[in-house]
Amino acid sequence: MTRLRCAILDDYFNIALDVADWPKLSDRIDVTVFSHPFTSEQAAASALADFEIVCAMRERTAFPKSLFDSLPKLKLLLTSGMRNASIDMEAAKAKGVAIGGTQYSRDPTAPLTMGLILELTRGIGRENARMHAGEPWQTFAGVEIEGLTLGIVGLGKLGSKMAGIAKAFGMNVIAWSPNLTPEKCKAAGVGYATKEELFAKADIVTIHVVLSERSRGLVGAADLARMKPTAFLVNTARGPIVDEQALLEALQQRKIAGAGLDVFSVEPLPVDHPFRKLDNLVLTPHLGYATEDGLRIHYGQMVEAIDAWTRAGELPRKLA
Repeated sequence: MTRLRCAILDDYFNIALDVADWPKLSDRIDVTVFSHPFTSEQAAASALADFEIVCAMRERTAFPKSLFDSLPKLKLLLTSGMRNASIDMEAAKAKGVAIGGTQYSRDPTAPLTMGLILELTRGIGRENARMHAGEPWQTFAGVEIEGLTLGIVGLGKLGSKMAGIAKAFGMNVIAWSPNLTPEKCKAAGVGYATKEELFAKADIVTIHVVLSERSRGLVGAADLARMKPTAFLVNTARGPIVDEQALLEALQQRKIAGAGLDVFSVEPLPVDHPFRKLDNLVLTPHLGYATEDGLRIHYGQMVEAIDAWTRAGELPRKLA
């Protein structure tokens, strides 16, 4: 059997080879790990030109038609998750590239969302840093979230999970999305609100919709203007869902109390981005899904998929 080359992309944690049985493929596959993002599509095309198999981590590296055109040897593209908006599926099909995905056992994004809410309202990380720096005792009086209203934009699987966590903390929960109905809210045990009502009433707004052309820019300047000056916005979904320029201005002008962001329109977030200079903004580097448990599942299923594809030409989880 001809040996094939496999590229593992964007392994920022240098964890891929440690959490899955890659030696299982050593009789037919040579694996190369890329731990840093490509600086451009041209850089990606040059680095991946000789690989038949690519393992992508979510949308960290986009695969538009132009990149597929630059990779004539590519035969199999695997992505973590069963959806990846940055892959041009039609281009892949036209080039004869098989696309496979991986599943989740659970989604750890909701607990991270609550962590961002607690950081915004209680300043745990900030106060920890101050304690280690030997700064004065007790300078930050927090906000109690029990009794506050959480507004959830998107009441799907993740939004519903977030509603349960919030209610366990004693919060009132309302929800809205373009297709959400009062009946669905009632079934989930949360209140229904229009978009305008949600942004006006919520003490904390959290985003849990899937990025699509319809949801791009879904939260804009008018929505932020409706929020209370004491309210917070949290986004652990996708950066482009929120108008980042409008959010930047709202935070700079203190029109809302603060925000917590785990996702950004450009990732990694540039080191000179103005978000990094705001003291009312909590930033995390897209950690929502990034746990060792989850990565173990993703990379393990990628090994399984490569094994099945090289032996029988079939994928256990093929993307349409």
